[in-house]
Amino acid sequence: MQTATATEAPPTTAPAAPGAGSGAGVTRRRALTESLAPLVVDAVIPMVAYYVLSDGFGMSTLAALAWSSALPAARTVWGLVRDRRLNGLAALILVVNAVGLLLSSVTGDVRLMLAKESVGSAVVGLVVLVSVAVGRPLMTVALRPWVTKGEPAKHAAWDRLARISGRFRRAERTFSVVWGTALLAEAVARVVGVYTLPVDTMVWLGNVILAFALLLAFLVGGATAVDPMEKMVAAEAGGDKG
Repeated sequence: MQTATATEAPPTTAPAAPGAGSGAGVTRRRALTESLAPLVVDAVIPMVAYYVLSDGFGMSTLAALAWSSALPAARTVWGLVRDRRLNGLAALILVVNAVGLLLSSVTGDVRLMLAKESVGSAVVGLVVLVSVAVGRPLMTVALRPWVTKGEPAKHAAWDRLARISGRFRRAERTFSVVWGTALLAEAVARVVGVYTLPVDTMVWLGNVILAFALLLAFLVGGATAVDPMEKMVAAEAGGDKG
């Protein structure tokens, strides 16, 4: 996983041209699409595939779960091949999928295979929280472009605030804490559900839990970090023009 820090140099950006506002809108929509695509590929499509294979084709629960996991696994492998570098997190999730499938095949425990889905969320959540503890909030790589909107003045304002403003740095850390905590909570909730609810229920409910955790993190992170940071950056950048 490539990460960025709050002090990385802003990208070289040409002066805004007429119609740049609409271009920014297109960029935001593209960013939203790219952020939702993994959720669709890794959650929605496998869920639909499970019910099609189990109910439509009469496959066993274990076989349907195995085949419905093929697309996310293939996407992970393709990412490794395409980028020509080892993404440690992606490789870990792929190994977890393979081990979970193997153990489920040997033991016949389909709940174990469902529970393994929580490992990815738990690992990412822990890594994000550890990154905050060591002073390099991992979610900054997604937060900074959203706050600065590609504007050089706002990139410069971000760098200054990161150096001089304790409030700004706390908001930056808060954003990562919110996301790390949400992912860990999602993992715990899914494991509890896997071992207390019917398998067919958890196939769709697990994705609902994930979607709810992401939505909650988005709303809480926006209110506690993104909004105040946008205001601070805009004020700081506006001061340069004065």
